[in-house]
Amino acid sequence: MDGQQFRQWQALLELRTGVCISAERKVYLQTGLGTRMRALGIRDYQAYYQYVTEGISGAVEWSALVEWLTIRETSFMRHRPSFDCVARHLRARMSEGLDRPLQLWSVGCASGEEAYSLAIILEQLLSDSAIQRRDYGIWATDISQQALDQARRGCYPARRLGGLTDAEIHQWLEQQPDGQYQVAAALHERVCFTRLNILELAQAPIRDLDIIFCQNLLIYFRRWRRRELLNQLASRLAPGGVLVIGPGEIMDWNNPSLEPVADDRVQAYRRRESMECLE
Repeated sequence: MDGQQFRQWQALLELRTGVCISAERKVYLQTGLGTRMRALGIRDYQAYYQYVTEGISGAVEWSALVEWLTIRETSFMRHRPSFDCVARHLRARMSEGLDRPLQLWSVGCASGEEAYSLAIILEQLLSDSAIQRRDYGIWATDISQQALDQARRGCYPARRLGGLTDAEIHQWLEQQPDGQYQVAAALHERVCFTRLNILELAQAPIRDLDIIFCQNLLIYFRRWRRRELLNQLASRLAPGGVLVIGPGEIMDWNNPSLEPVADDRVQAYRRRESMECLE
């Protein structure tokens, strides 16, 4: 792949998914393209480019290619302080006596560990609470259908459980004969996995959220797009809701409707109860 071809593929991927492949990741891009090209018997990068950008067959092939280029490795409770932040916030929300179900959103959920981790946090809070309620739901979205299929199965190898305590593993996952771990039905039934391209965020009918959890996704986008996406996510929060992103994912962003959460271990923002606070 020469420099011109790399820039051509780089531009196409960013246009359609928002993901920016840096020059340092050229080998990664070549590997993904090469896998699909071999499957189709295509040996030339330019010929493959023309194939995926033309006609119905090209659209189908593009969906297959995206699976190779966007799947991310993740794990349960990947950044524990962020989940602790979620727990503190939800405990406070529950103590306020909300008269509606709690709503959470895992944006870029990959293979589902993040969404199930949020469910574990909520279930543990509810079991410790004097409030007898089970009315909550978790949206989990990703661009990869393959990742979503794995998420719906809810079965994971031991290496993905790293952020869980032994007690949490024992309570919320069951080891299978093949060594894999299956999430409990109580978690599975609370999460709705749906395919969504983050660039089509405006079309998502998800609003009034108590938690939006979006970690290790923004790093793949340019700074201006990160700010744009974060502003869209902020508008989906309910008053008092919290947006949690990965520490250091963006440092030069602020939104007048949000205030930083006071915790040096996390990067999170709380939506103000009223814009009158700014006056």
